Amino acid sequence: MGADIERLGVETFTDMEAGIADADVIMMLRLQRERMQGAYVPSTREYFHFYGLTEARLAAAKPDVLVMHPGPMNRGVEIATAVADDVSRSAITEQVAMGVAVRMACLDVLTRGKRGLDGWAGLQSWGVPS
Repeated sequence: MGADIERLGVETFTDMEAGIADADVIMMLRLQRERMQGAYVPSTREYFHFYGLTEARLAAAKPDVLVMHPGPMNRGVEIATAVADDVSRSAITEQVAMGVAVRMACLDVLTRGKRGLDGWAGLQSWGVPS
């Protein structure tokens, strides 16, 4: 986390429980072990102990909190299986299923000019009204 992150209008926390207190939505991200050169995290067990989203930690959030994770997820590392599979709070399955379609739509919109398409032209095939 950069030292100037607060300039973006966000509040930072070093305590997981304080960070999710009264949260409406919690977005978990995957611990990317393949990109970590060095001992940033002594072990995945220790990482989960301090930063993993568990049912006990989730109790600090609002009762109707929405839990998200774009996948792929490391169960038992960044998120407990019981939390990930809780259909009353977790949108993870739907989020992962829709992820490819959303990325395709974004790429379509962002590359439209290079492909000689104007405005909303071509988006009808995606079901977007003109």
